[in-house]
Amino acid sequence: MAETEDVDMMMNYHGDLLKNDRKSSRYPYCIVWTPIPILSWVLPFIGHMGICTSNGVIRDFAGSYFVSEDNMGFGRPTKYWKLDVDKICGNAATWDKAVYDASEEYKCRPHNLCFDNCHSHVAMALNFMRYDNRTSWNMVNLCVLSLIHGKHVSWAAFLKTWLPFFMLCGVVTTFVLTFNLQ
Repeated sequence: MAETEDVDMMMNYHGDLLKNDRKSSRYPYCIVWTPIPILSWVLPFIGHMGICTSNGVIRDFAGSYFVSEDNMGFGRPTKYWKLDVDKICGNAATWDKAVYDASEEYKCRPHNLCFDNCHSHVAMALNFMRYDNRTSWNMVNLCVLSLIHGKHVSWAAFLKTWLPFFMLCGVVTTFVLTFNLQ
């Protein structure tokens, strides 16, 4: 009985059905994203990214020489981008091997916030599996496409992502208007 409560079909606010395991945050065949405190408050399109295996296990490049499994570096995912399995050259085993191979490669790399980061790790996995028949995935197009195609997992996740940015904008606007009107 407890299993049926933990794993359920949840309707998110976009109207999609998503099989969601609340305890372990499983998102099969997805790219997941979560905000980075302070950085995402100023630039809400920049955050921490991971890629999930065919059974939903999250792999993310969380720091130099470290790829975490099911424990994202900045908390549970707030957004996910469901990818189409039919767009890979292979099957679920191909997907999982590409995620594994990219993770093994990034276990040997130092983290660089601007040039070799979690987005690069996800891009390498997509390149290995030739997702959408491409090998040109990179951190920039992943950032843009996840912003466009990503869906928030809940209203609370939407607020966690955007509320700090809007509050910061409100504070800045208040200060600007206060000092310019005097």
